[in-house]
Amino acid sequence: MPTTTYPKDRFDELPADTARVGAHRAENPRLRAGLLLFWSAVAVLVLIAVGILGTLLISGRLSLFPSGADSAPAAEAPVEAAPVVDTSYPVLILNATAERGLANSIAETVIAAGWSTESVNAGEAGSQDFATTTIYYPSAEDEGAARGLAEVIGGASLELSDAYPGPVDADGNPGTQLTVVVGLDRAGGDTTG
Repeated sequence: MPTTTYPKDRFDELPADTARVGAHRAENPRLRAGLLLFWSAVAVLVLIAVGILGTLLISGRLSLFPSGADSAPAAEAPVEAAPVVDTSYPVLILNATAERGLANSIAETVIAAGWSTESVNAGEAGSQDFATTTIYYPSAEDEGAARGLAEVIGGASLELSDAYPGPVDADGNPGTQLTVVVGLDRAGGDTTG
């Protein structure tokens, strides 16, 4: 096969120190805009991800290398106060069932345990459908006395609440009292009338 020789032109006379070889063409302008849009979107997503991750790390919501020492301690169960039968507390007993006489019956049990008749009051509650007999006590310091009263009446749920303030003292401040709300769990037989 014969070789073809071409006449010399200006492209054959390039300086020897040039590293460029072949024809150089400009990129397609449409391709450049699409490529620029793609890389801009990638950069925005990376910046957003880094920002979220950084915020979680700084706020302590995320740890890259969690260890046993860094984890939050397990929540300890609250320590229950020991039951104490303290007859110095006034006791209010409210019957929240349709069965008549439950409050008076429990009042007699409380009085028999050592409370004075003047410090125990019994009456009817505003509702007749309270589910579980509950003793309400006003502060954490009164929990032991509430537990003692629960043992005296044969068991009850306990709830820390200031919903039932005690008798008013000489200065007009409400005193401390334990309030028993008798629930349907204490009602026997027919509770409709």
